[in-house]
Amino acid sequence: MDTETLSRIQFAVTIAFHYFYPPISIGLGLLLVMMEGLYLKTKDPVWHQMAHFWTRIFGLVFAIGTATGIVMEFQFGTNWATYSRFVGDVFGSALASEGIFAFMLEAGFLSILLFGWNRVPKKMHFFSTCMVCLGAHFSAVWIVVANSWMQTPAGFHLEINGQRFPADYPLRAEDLPNARAVIENFWAMVFNPSSMDRLTHVILGCWLTGAFFVSSVSAYYLLRKSHLEVARRGLRLSLPFAAIVLVLQFISADSTARGVARNQPAKLAAMEGIYATRNQAPLTLVGWVDVNAKQVIGLKLPNMLSFLVHHNLDGTIHGLDEFPIQDRPPVQSVFQLFHLMVACALLLTCLAFAGTAFLFLGRLFDRDCHFARWLLIALVPAVLIPHIANQAGWFVAELGRQPWIVYGILRTSQGFSEVVAASHVLISLILFLVLYGFLFALFCFLLNRKIHHGPDEHTLDVSPGTIQARANT
Repeated sequence: MDTETLSRIQFAVTIAFHYFYPPISIGLGLLLVMMEGLYLKTKDPVWHQMAHFWTRIFGLVFAIGTATGIVMEFQFGTNWATYSRFVGDVFGSALASEGIFAFMLEAGFLSILLFGWNRVPKKMHFFSTCMVCLGAHFSAVWIVVANSWMQTPAGFHLEINGQRFPADYPLRAEDLPNARAVIENFWAMVFNPSSMDRLTHVILGCWLTGAFFVSSVSAYYLLRKSHLEVARRGLRLSLPFAAIVLVLQFISADSTARGVARNQPAKLAAMEGIYATRNQAPLTLVGWVDVNAKQVIGLKLPNMLSFLVHHNLDGTIHGLDEFPIQDRPPVQSVFQLFHLMVACALLLTCLAFAGTAFLFLGRLFDRDCHFARWLLIALVPAVLIPHIANQAGWFVAELGRQPWIVYGILRTSQGFSEVVAASHVLISLILFLVLYGFLFALFCFLLNRKIHHGPDEHTLDVSPGTIQARANT
């Protein structure tokens, strides 16, 4: 394989592995705020026990996520030098904002969150939990803003050899060594046409990841008949929260898809395997793209794609035939990954709403109810489904943008570092796979040990004097 292909594979491997952790820390961070807030409000020490337990797991996730995220930044300079030089002004401002607004919040309050139990006043500890949660969300904001600019660039002009050119100036091969995008309107860059839709979609996906993480462990405890009160509280908190977030996620998906239709019609066409521009376009539920015949074989809902995109059964969907072959994304992979993401969302919806309904009916913890038991069994492995959906969604976004690394301006084939040999990239890719395999095994081992250990009983002090003392702190 050539340097470009290996560099793309290496970056995909590193970012896919890293993105296993930020959704957990963002979603779990918000649930920690809820748990600790409920403890402050109710003075119920079970909420304190839960918050203390999940904080330890949050610390493990945060540590591995930070370690794996650093590697990506080095690859910008080593494997993607032309791209880094081109977007340096844009990415520099976005990543600097992440350092100022996100990293400082997390770094400043993380130690209090992890080690401040019984060492600082409980309101101060709650404030620290809120700040770490806010910092994790701010980090997502600036990363998604930078990535969204690559999808729908705005607020900039081109500069070539010191001369200014408009943003739509067609770059030539001889321009690349001295061309760069320069921000002329910072807020136009931040609020580019896709950033808010994509940010909302990503954050909601992270919240779902945290919710199903808590529900998975809680269901596991119930099936083992251990830490029962903590498990019940975990499901009472996480399942209704997940159900609400899923409703919001489908609203967000509708807005995001319509944005893709406006700004990246080739991506939408690939997501649904549409080749010929047409009105009354069907929505494919499941299928396979016959690339040679330029059609999708599968189960379809007539007119539904037109309705979802335009809120009109007769709306026009632009097909891939409108775009040159060299400007089309890989159709089969984008199509299948998109439908995998949708299938995951539907499966999560069934689990969350079924669990919430059984909670309100008072049957979820009924040991004589066979359906409730099977639902608990299904919730344990369901922790993986949000991760699959998150990964599939990001692959759809990135593959659907191809062949552009900055949409409509800079091609991926123009962005890699030509001076780096393919053999060097291959060796480093193998080393990354070995290292990440070790880190993932270590993470699974430590996580499994913490879950099997469960919440510390000494954090559950129900004596009236202790509760009153904590209430007065």
